[in-house]
Amino acid sequence: MINATGNRMTLEIARQSRLAKAIEQSQVAISTNRRIQRPSDDPTASARIATIRRAQSDGDVWKRNIDLGASLTAQADGVLQKLNDRLARAQELTIEGASGQVPQNGRDTIAAEIRAIAEEVDSLALVQSSLGQPLFSTGQPRVLRFGGGAEFAPVPSSADVFQYGGVSLATQLETMASAIEGGSRTALDAALAKADGLVTHGADVASNIGNIGARLDRLADSQASRSVDLRAERSGLEDTDLTTAIATLNAQQLTLEAAQSAFARINRRSLIDLLS
Repeated sequence: MINATGNRMTLEIARQSRLAKAIEQSQVAISTNRRIQRPSDDPTASARIATIRRAQSDGDVWKRNIDLGASLTAQADGVLQKLNDRLARAQELTIEGASGQVPQNGRDTIAAEIRAIAEEVDSLALVQSSLGQPLFSTGQPRVLRFGGGAEFAPVPSSADVFQYGGVSLATQLETMASAIEGGSRTALDAALAKADGLVTHGADVASNIGNIGARLDRLADSQASRSVDLRAERSGLEDTDLTTAIATLNAQQLTLEAAQSAFARINRRSLIDLLS
C-alpha cells in the first residue's frame, strides 16, 4: 500500500512537472510570438522554415541586384537622352550645311558645332556609374544575376552605344563636319545618310535600354510578390496564434492548479489515514 501510494505520488509529481514545463513553453511562445523555439518542437515545420529562410536570404540578394540594375539603367537612359539630343542637333546641322545655300564661312561654323558635339559625345562615353566605374564598360557589358534564371547586363557596353558601323560616333561626326567644310556633293550626301543612321542608332539603343528597364520593373514586382508570399508562409509556420496559445495557457494553468491543490490535500493526510 505504501509503495503504491509512493508510486502514485511520484507519477503525480512527474505529471505536474510536465504541466509546468508546458506552461513555461506556452509563456515563451506568447512572449516571443514564436511557436517554434527549437527544431524539435516541430521538425517538419522547422525544415520548411529553414528552406524559406534561405529563399528569403537569396531574395534579399536578388532585390539588391535588381535595385542596382534599375539604378544603372535609369542613369544610362538619362545619358541616352542627352546623346540623342546631340545626334538630332548634328542631323539638323548636316541638313542645313548640305543644302547648298550656306556660304563657306557658314559651313565652317556648322562644322565647328558638329565637332563640339563630337566632344560632348566622347564625354558621355566616359560617364561614371554610382559604383565609381564606367557606366558603359569598355569590354563586355557587366552581367548581373537577378534570380529565377534571369541573368543579363542592365547597361550595354560602350561599343554598343558609342559606335556605329564599327566606328566611334565622334569619328563619324568628325567625318560629317569635314564633308560640310569641303562642300563635295558626294561627301555631303554621305554625311546626310550618316546623320540619319546615327539618329536611328541612338533611338535603337535607347529603346533597348527602355526594354531592360521594363524587364527589371517586372522582376522587382515578381520579387516583391514572392517576398510577401514567403513572409506569410513563414509567419503561418513560425508565429504564435495568440488566441489559441492564451486559451491553452489558461487551461494548462487551471489544470496545474487543480492538480497541485489535490496533491496538497492528499499529502496532508497521515500515514494512518492512508493505511485505514
